[in-house]
Amino acid sequence: MSKSVIVIGAGIGGLSAAIRLAAAGFKVQVFEQNPSPGGKMYQIVEQGFRWDTGPSVLTMRHVLDELFASVGRRLDEYVALQPIEPLTRYFYPDGTQLDVTRDLDRMREQINQIEPADAAGYDRFLEYARNLHRIVGPVFIYDSPPTLRSFFKVKPWDAVKVDGIRTMHQAQRSYVRSPHLLQLLGRFATYVGASPYLAPATLNVIAHVELNEGIWYPSSGMYSLAQALMTLAVEMGVEFYFATPVEQINLHHQQASGITLQDGKRVPANAVVANVDVATVYQKLLPSHPTITDALRKLLSGEPSCSGFILLLGVRGVHSTLAHHNIFFSSDYAQEFDQIFRLGVMPDDPTIYAAITSRSTPSDAPVGMENWFILVNAPPLGNNWNWHTKAHSYRDLVLDKLASFGHDLRNDILVERMITPIDLERATGAYRGALYGLSSNNRWAAFRRIHNRSQLVRGLYFTGGTTHPGGGVPMVTLSGKVASQMLLQDLARGLI
Repeated sequence: MSKSVIVIGAGIGGLSAAIRLAAAGFKVQVFEQNPSPGGKMYQIVEQGFRWDTGPSVLTMRHVLDELFASVGRRLDEYVALQPIEPLTRYFYPDGTQLDVTRDLDRMREQINQIEPADAAGYDRFLEYARNLHRIVGPVFIYDSPPTLRSFFKVKPWDAVKVDGIRTMHQAQRSYVRSPHLLQLLGRFATYVGASPYLAPATLNVIAHVELNEGIWYPSSGMYSLAQALMTLAVEMGVEFYFATPVEQINLHHQQASGITLQDGKRVPANAVVANVDVATVYQKLLPSHPTITDALRKLLSGEPSCSGFILLLGVRGVHSTLAHHNIFFSSDYAQEFDQIFRLGVMPDDPTIYAAITSRSTPSDAPVGMENWFILVNAPPLGNNWNWHTKAHSYRDLVLDKLASFGHDLRNDILVERMITPIDLERATGAYRGALYGLSSNNRWAAFRRIHNRSQLVRGLYFTGGTTHPGGGVPMVTLSGKVASQMLLQDLARGLI
């Protein structure tokens, strides 16, 4: 009889693990509390508008290519990815506009209009980020969770280039001096829910995968990627149970032995892969035990990453000056991050991200209209900001700011949905609504990220944005790969 594995959660990390384990011969069952797959990658369709409600930027397509190839399939057979150009259109309070593109001649031309000296500096930064990826990628991204021994894999002459002492902002400042360029490069810290003024410069590697490698978009929307992964999983024999919440992970002599569903039914298994925020697993899914309680206390004492405030708007009219991805910057980036991370409040002057996917997929909105996905970085849930009383007034502040940039939507909104960190915590199990688990705002962040193999319960493995190697579609896809590899290693050693 084949070994059986239960995957809790049908997010991208869980789907990635399920596909690989089914290909390895396991009986795989996936239990998901929501009615459909994808986790944070979800969609809403209403009155002819369609919005992706989770990830909106896809980089590192080679990670997805490798997942499909690992089971003898081709990604392009399941979902069509198209490159996005410009990568992002940036708008500044002083009226400056900049289209970030992989066309370096076009980039240099634009940068020359802002600060001529920064054109060469931008080129040097791209090479710096490319080198970071070459050095730290095999250690911190594409392999098992790093340890201090991992540095022995780095060649001695490369070790000093890891750049773990400076902050992202300090390193960026050594290449460019224009506040416009610094703000643009600093934004990549938000891809892991961090601040460029606190996160280690090593995380400038994030800039490489976008600025050097590009952005991709599925022609039918980001959610079609979740659907494609589920289709592949079903082909591999994975069984799915939706709208089926898990009540508890069952243990036998401190080894995972299956799950108990909310309706009381017990489902046995040889191992469990949890595609759920690790804090939520310790807090709600594991039986009470002193070691688990202590681990939870330590986990909850860490600083969470940021959360997000989201508006989904169906808008009358077409804003022809906007691109697929747009950023409207604040006037004081340092203050914005200080308010989010130190004060725990929403910024008075936020940076606003707006994705309009109907630019690339016209069917996402009725003719002559647009679907706006608006995201503002938010502090994790805490005592300093009350979403129950302040959500609607903050919504008005965001729309007022867009109007100040020349995009007044207030009288043209036909459909509207608002998603606060409270909603994110409830729908996805993200502790305090944090989108990326523990914060990356310290130089040891890569070593503090949760291991994909539970250190407390044999046969329990973790995947998703709160575990190694981090958040974002390619990262959680890799986390599923790491978790499945560790499970197979433990099985071969007779540990499960």
